[in-house]
Amino acid sequence: MTTAKDLFIIAMDPKRSVGQGDLSLALAGAELIDLIVAGAVAMDGDRIMPGGQPALDDRLMEEAAAGLTRQAPYERIEDWLWRRGTDLSAAYQAALEEDGELAQKRSGRLSFGSERVEPVDTPARRRAADRRREQEPVLAALAAVVGIDGERSDDEPGLEDEAVTTVVAVVHDAVMELEAVRQRRSIENAAFANIWRGP
Repeated sequence: MTTAKDLFIIAMDPKRSVGQGDLSLALAGAELIDLIVAGAVAMDGDRIMPGGQPALDDRLMEEAAAGLTRQAPYERIEDWLWRRGTDLSAAYQAALEEDGELAQKRSGRLSFGSERVEPVDTPARRRAADRRREQEPVLAALAAVVGIDGERSDDEPGLEDEAVTTVVAVVHDAVMELEAVRQRRSIENAAFANIWRGP
C-alpha cells in the first residue's frame, strides 16, 4: 500500500467528513512524496525533477510517474497538485473497491437507505490504522491538512526530509486556496440570491 491509499482509507472514517477536493489535493501530494522516497523524482526548489524509473508495483503510482513533465522547465509542485489531483479521490475509491479494500454499505435500517463506502477489515486497513495511531509523520501531516485528527502540535515528530516538508506545505496552501474559492463562491451565490429576491 502507498501513503495515498493509507490516507484515503483513514479519510473514509464515518466520523470524519473530508471534502473530495481537499482529499484529491492531499492524495496527489502523498503520491509525490512516495515518488520522492522511491527515487522517481527529486525536488529543485518548488520544481519536480524526474529521477530514475523504479518499479513502483502500484497502478496509480505508475500513472502518477508516467504523468511527470520530463523536460525543462519542470512542473511546479502546486501545478502538479492541481493537475494530478483532478478527480483523484474518485480514482482511488474505484481502485480500492476493485482491490476489495472498500465496500458499499447502506446507512440506516431500511434496504433503500443511502449507500456509502467503508474500508473492509483487511491487512491494508490495519496497516493504515497503525500508521495513523503511531502518528507516522508524513501520514499525520497530510491527514492534518485535510482536517483528520485536527492540527499538528509542536511536540509531534516532524518531517525530516526538506523535499517532503516542501510538498506538505504546498498541499496545505492548495487546500487553503480551495477553501477560499469555496467561500468566495458561497458569498457570490448569496449575493446573487439576494438580488433576485429583491427588497
